[in-house]
Parts: sequence; structure tokens; C-alpha cells
Amino acid sequence: MKAKPFLVAAPAALALVLAGCGGSTGDNSSDGSSAAPKDCSSTEVFCIGLVTDTGSVDDKNFNQAAWEGVKALEGDGVQTKYIETKDAKDYANNLKQFTDQKYDAIVTVGFLMAEATVTAAKSNPNIKFIGVDQFQDDKATAPNVTGLIFPEANAGYAAGYMAGLMTKTNKLGIVLGAEIPPTQAYAKGYEQGSKASNPKSSVAKVYHPAGDNAFSDSPWGAGEAKKMLAQGADFIFGAGGGTGNGALGEAAKTSGAGSSIFCIGVDVDQWDTVPEAHPCLVTSAEKKLTKGTTDLLTQAKDGSIKGGNFVGDTGLAPFHDFDSKIPADVKTKVADIVKQLEDGTLKVA
Repeated sequence: MKAKPFLVAAPAALALVLAGCGGSTGDNSSDGSSAAPKDCSSTEVFCIGLVTDTGSVDDKNFNQAAWEGVKALEGDGVQTKYIETKDAKDYANNLKQFTDQKYDAIVTVGFLMAEATVTAAKSNPNIKFIGVDQFQDDKATAPNVTGLIFPEANAGYAAGYMAGLMTKTNKLGIVLGAEIPPTQAYAKGYEQGSKASNPKSSVAKVYHPAGDNAFSDSPWGAGEAKKMLAQGADFIFGAGGGTGNGALGEAAKTSGAGSSIFCIGVDVDQWDTVPEAHPCLVTSAEKKLTKGTTDLLTQAKDGSIKGGNFVGDTGLAPFHDFDSKIPADVKTKVADIVKQLEDGTLKVA
């Protein structure tokens, strides 16, 4: 690995970041990069590339949070670039664009990119790969791949526990992306948490029927949320990228939003990324995606990163405008549960 000084620059606002990005890599992907790029094989620059899952770096969710984590390192001696994947069949080709240019570290976003990431890593042992939401199996991985994983069940449990305390109808809903381990963990935690705080509660659950748009199908997510609300659900948990955002938006425009209808975001603090959900958004089941990405890239830069799995932090986002509307006893109980989940005294089975 190249020996280079480590310099960190404060992250720029995403709007400015995207304004400075441009170019195209073909019909099925697009890219964005730092200005005046230098040769990535040079010891004078540390190059970080990010390949999104199908979707954009301003998806208000997973891809965006990881990209912000990359951008946090940009500055003197560090340059960054992203490639947006439009079709899953292009994962390998998009990765190859970075490996051919001898990038130092490559971040790949999403569970579905795990196989392509490991394949590229095995062919490029001098490049450090970080797989966001990609659990690394000892037998199937490569030593230069680090999986950034999260205990989604913990975040889901905390969200469900809160919903169980606040529901008036005892009916909760969760609209998810594709049925993969991370979404399954969110659902499991949400169901268990709601039952722990309110044994009378029930959860209506639906996964997107897969396909490349499983995490970007806002109309489908809105339609599923509408069905749940019509059946009496008063809490909607949207856990599936743009698909989940559609569910949040549907709850937000429903009569009673903010007084009798509530919603919960996922992965990031969606108060900041999905303003249309403000009327109902009490909190988000949050993965500290940006921090986890930055932490691992810092390790890649200074040479201390290890292969295997790196467990990031989870929690609940602030209550924002709902802070004064949530009963004090609910806040106390939820805070205690979050603490127990963090210190390991409470484990989601």
C-alpha cells in the first residue's frame, strides 16, 4: 500500500458536491469526481471510488449516506469519484473502471453487490474494498475486503418498541425493499420490539417482489402503505430506500398525519433527507452509515484496516418537531431500551 500523509477535510454540502460532479460512463451508469483528477497510481494521491447499488448518490438513503462518508475524506492528497449503477449486470464493469485506474480504496454499496465486490478484490489484492451492508463469510471472502455491517435488528427493535407504546389502534405496518438479510433483520426487530412494549400489537409486513427497482419503487411503497392505513395501521415504518420513502410520503399526506398517523424512517435520519415525510415522521431507525464509511476509509488510508467484518453503530434519530409531542414516559422507556441494545444487555433473538 502507498505510504501517504493523512489529511481530512470537512465534508462539503451534498448539493455542492453533486454540482461539481459530472460525466458519463455509458448507458447504464454515470459518474462524479473531484476536480482536476490526478493519476491514482501516484504516491501523491489517495484515490477512493464508490460504486452505488442501482440508484443514485442523492437517493436520500443508503447510497447518499455512503457517498457523504467518502466525501468527508476529500481534500489535499485525497480525491474521490462515484459511479452510479443503473443495472445490476453492470456491477463488475463499474468496479473495473476503478481497478483499472489503480484506485487505493473502493466502496461498494449494498448487499446485492457482495459477490461482485469479492470477485474484484481477489483479482486486485493491493486495493482495499469496503462492502457496505455486506457480511463477509470466512470461506467466501478475500483478505482485502471489509464488510461494513450493522445490527439492523437492534434499530428495528427500538423503532418497534416506540411504535408499540404509542399506537392507539394496535396495528402497525412495515413496507420493505427486497427480502434480503438486512431488511429481514429490520422486520424481525420491529416485530419483536412492538410485542415487547405492547403484546396486543400486530404488524402488517410486505416485501417488494424483487427486481432491480426493489429499493427505488416509490409508487409501489406508497400503494402498500395506503392499504395498511386503510386497514387501521397508525404507524408506518418505511424500510427500503426509495420504496420505503414512498410509504412515508403516503402516511404524511393521510388525514391525521402527526396526530393519529405516524411514520418511521430508516438507515439515516430521514428528517434531513425526506422533507415530505415531516408531517408524520417521529424518528428513524438509523444506521450510522456515513460515520462507518468514513471510519473504515480512514483505516484504509493509514494502513490499519483489517479484512472481515466491521460492526457499525445503530440507534434512533432525534424526534425533531415531535419532541414536545411524545409523552415523557415514552421517551424514558425508549431511551432505556436503546441503551440496553447498545451495551448488549438486551439482545434481539
